[in-house]
Amino acid sequence: MRVVVVGAGLGGLSAACHLAGRGHEVVVLEREAVPGGRAGLLELAGYRFDTGPTVLTMTGVLAGVFAAAGADLADHVSLVPVDPMYRACFADGTELRVRQGREPMREEIHRECGAREAAAFGRFCDWLTELYRLVMPNFIDRNFDSPLDLAWPLAPLVDLVRLGGFRTLVKVVESYFSDQRLVRLFSFQAMYAGLSPYQALATYCVITYMDTVEGVYFPMGGMHAVSRGLATAAEKAGASFRFGCSVDRVLRRTGTSGPVTGVRLESGEVVTADSVVLNPDLPVAYRTLLPELQAPRTARRGNYSPSCAVWLAGAKGRLPAGATHHNIHFGTEWETAFDDLLERGMLMPDPSILVTSPSFTDPSLAPEGRTSLYVLEPVPNLDGIVDWAYERDRLKEDLTRRVALLGYPSDVEVERFFDPSDWERQGMERGTPFALSHRFFQTGPFRPNNVVSKVPGLVFVGSGTVPGVGVPTVLLSGRLAADRVEGRRPGT
Repeated sequence: MRVVVVGAGLGGLSAACHLAGRGHEVVVLEREAVPGGRAGLLELAGYRFDTGPTVLTMTGVLAGVFAAAGADLADHVSLVPVDPMYRACFADGTELRVRQGREPMREEIHRECGAREAAAFGRFCDWLTELYRLVMPNFIDRNFDSPLDLAWPLAPLVDLVRLGGFRTLVKVVESYFSDQRLVRLFSFQAMYAGLSPYQALATYCVITYMDTVEGVYFPMGGMHAVSRGLATAAEKAGASFRFGCSVDRVLRRTGTSGPVTGVRLESGEVVTADSVVLNPDLPVAYRTLLPELQAPRTARRGNYSPSCAVWLAGAKGRLPAGATHHNIHFGTEWETAFDDLLERGMLMPDPSILVTSPSFTDPSLAPEGRTSLYVLEPVPNLDGIVDWAYERDRLKEDLTRRVALLGYPSDVEVERFFDPSDWERQGMERGTPFALSHRFFQTGPFRPNNVVSKVPGLVFVGSGTVPGVGVPTVLLSGRLAADRVEGRRPGT
């Protein structure tokens, strides 16, 4: 079967690896000059910046994608564990380091929070592991044809209720820990799903599992090295890549109906195919490549995740004492900050920010004696009330000032700043890189499907469809898309 994959983001690359590894003829069309999509690369004056995700977990999922293409992860990407995985800094001046491995983390909690909290950590990890082993195969790593698929087989759903998966995430975390620093540390991951810990179901503690139990890793050369490695593996498996190649339209047998027959490029060239896999943001793909179709109602009217402002900076000097690869600086406010961000569509008055320094682990990413910084602040998406034409410069100035006050290098040589309007221009719906939020009725069988019954041969991949947002889940979406191309039913 001849398959065209539109977009060489992580989802598209994963689909290409799986399809090429299964013997299909695969052509990947990418508008940019390099693979990666949202996991892009920016090179400035000797600095190399990742422009998308900075946290890599669940390396077994990544290894599985390489294996699908007949390749070995270690031959394409050099991964190193990040330890501590995070340095968590709190408004009261205290710090906690999230360590690789249960025993080192238990010791850290014992030292900083006491014996009772350390004992609770062991029980919490046991619960996280049981939750993950239940949720991953039954509710994440699978295709859905109907909401009824959630209840068949019934046993996993019953077990999820037994484990407390439908309780509020923060309530479950608080049932283990009384130290509010630990509550924040093990519940902030709900933001990855576009939710407040006070809204999210405890099921989303699977994200906490990915960080806390499986661990955080960094690919030498930056996160973009994963994209390059996957492209190389897919190519060796037989896939072909065309870069600097923009797609204008998905073609169908009778013009606006029937199965797909390929795609038309902006140049007018037609690339034929038996199946087309679309990696652009799902609602944008409907609007620009399939104008005869209306996107699913959830994609049009659903609740989208908050966005982020990202400041990339290359500066002279070293990190402050104690700083590490990933540094989370929690603001004083917590629950009310989520209300402002998610309910009111406002900037957080006292935001928590992530400061990542890739050059801490890989000095080659910055010139000698320099430091690279990736600073992220959660902000409302374009459905919020923020006027970015007015707020952009003020927010950038405030963010850079705060980073300098925290002791990070401030003699900046190169910089770039991105706000939601920039993400929208890059093709991300509502100006958020995090797609639809993972509210219950926007997850699993309620999320926009990766196939469309009216368009045989059309398959979606990436964060806008199943399973959802995050590097591991987007990689899994590639296998699910490959299964759809081959017509495999859920559970087969």
